[in-house]
Amino acid sequence: MTDAAHDPALIERRDRLIERFAVMQSDLGGLYYEMAIRDHVRHDVLARKAAELQRVEIELAQVERILRGEDVLAGEPCPSCGTVSGRADMFCAQCGHPLHGHTNGTAT
Repeated sequence: MTDAAHDPALIERRDRLIERFAVMQSDLGGLYYEMAIRDHVRHDVLARKAAELQRVEIELAQVERILRGEDVLAGEPCPSCGTVSGRADMFCAQCGHPLHGHTNGTAT
């Protein structure tokens, strides 16, 4: 096991993300249900909420990879928001900012 697997702050972050994901997923389902029973489904609102949920899922996957030792920390947090990223990540899971000098699919 890696040192990251025993990092209490990283484990706590994973647990918070799991809880946040579950709540957001439930909220999204409830929102769709409420819209559907009123015959007023707003796809733009649902898409925005789904995108927020997807960002949390991506961040959770990054943290879980780090905890499993499959990805080491990049060494520096996102220059825009400070979120931890994995070495292979091209964009920040939190804010979408390009990481590691990648622009238009090429390293700089």
